[in-house]
Amino acid sequence: MSEIAVVGFGYIGSVIAAVLASRGHSVVGIDTNQALIAELREGRCPIPEPGLAELVAAGVAAGRLTVSSDPAAAAGTRAVLITVGTPLSEDFTADLSHIRAACAGLAPHLADGQIVMIKSTVPPGTTRAMHDEILAPAAKVHMAFSPERLAEGQAIRDLAQIPILVGGMDAEAGAAAAAFWREVLPVEVDVLSSPEAAEMVKLADNLWIDLNVALANELAKLTDALPWPVDVLEVIRGANSLKKGQHHVNILTPANGVGGYCLTKDPWFVDAIGRRAGVEMQIPRASRAVNDSMPAHVFARVDGHLKARGLAPADARVALLGYAFKSNSGDCRFTPVAPLVAALREAGYGGHLRVCDPMVTPAEAAHHGLALTANWRDAVAGADAVLILAGHDAFAAITPEDLASACPGALIYDGRIHYPRDRIAALEAAGLAYMGVGR
Repeated sequence: MSEIAVVGFGYIGSVIAAVLASRGHSVVGIDTNQALIAELREGRCPIPEPGLAELVAAGVAAGRLTVSSDPAAAAGTRAVLITVGTPLSEDFTADLSHIRAACAGLAPHLADGQIVMIKSTVPPGTTRAMHDEILAPAAKVHMAFSPERLAEGQAIRDLAQIPILVGGMDAEAGAAAAAFWREVLPVEVDVLSSPEAAEMVKLADNLWIDLNVALANELAKLTDALPWPVDVLEVIRGANSLKKGQHHVNILTPANGVGGYCLTKDPWFVDAIGRRAGVEMQIPRASRAVNDSMPAHVFARVDGHLKARGLAPADARVALLGYAFKSNSGDCRFTPVAPLVAALREAGYGGHLRVCDPMVTPAEAAHHGLALTANWRDAVAGADAVLILAGHDAFAAITPEDLASACPGALIYDGRIHYPRDRIAALEAAGLAYMGVGR
């Protein structure tokens, strides 16, 4: 019998389960995806998170990590962690159908004293509703919410470093949830006063990130429009040297867009919560509008440069390095590169468009309607414009000499690498043109 059940074996559930198994705990992962379950039983993990496949394989081989499609596998466990998806509905509210289904499937198999924690991002009041409406009639469980705050590309490291927060339905539930985390992970654990407070923490975190990136992107768009050579990264670095109160100004870095499963939906959750409460929220809509506009901004600058050189879209050769939404990750969910590809194709650049991303599997690319070029050298060979849209380590290692040899005279558009000034000077000295977001 397993000690811990993780319901939902996606990006977050898989990391939590694999890390806990690597620390000697017996974990069962529960998911409705039969194809995924079959792969995991063979010790293979298709989720492209650095280090995850190795942890999963080791856990399965050691017998500490098992998987099942049957919620009955959670029976008798000490703790059940729910990490299923909460997608955005058409009306911009949270779709809680997966949470409800998970709780309903678990309810008949729970016993008094078990710990049940929701880690999926949900609006405040969700944990209480799942407890009161579905779980409490079945068993006297210790119900709590514990926000997931891992960053893709470094999730395994984050799980061992970022403080864990819990908000229990009552003091006993909060204490039980906190005791569990203190035993299984060497991290700081903080008990909040309610599940609603803990639910709001994740939304506040992601709203802050989205808004902060939007601020950086607005500054970048402004510096792009100014008639002087202003580098937005220099502006941000200078601004961040100012201390206010206990902290410094902390403007994040602009980029060619914001994607992923969380930042593209969680601000809308906040907006919907405000509407239900009779509060008109300005910030979520503003941050989403700014960040969603960045692919069009990138397209306009690249399109303008190529046309100024006398290149018609049908003749221009454009290479995109990076399709995943985040550097050193293969996750393509809501990637901002997708609308950029659509804009390029719509404008007539599709005939000579190549896309390379070593982190993305061919199957995932095909799902997005792409056939990837296998390596960056083939992708950029003879290109008129090279757009670096993910800061993968493989792309950061490309030298100015490499680019000058492969695509002499090309435009290098830097959307994610954020080249230092000496690297930009080297690119220009090699006969390449350089543009960046706000640079």
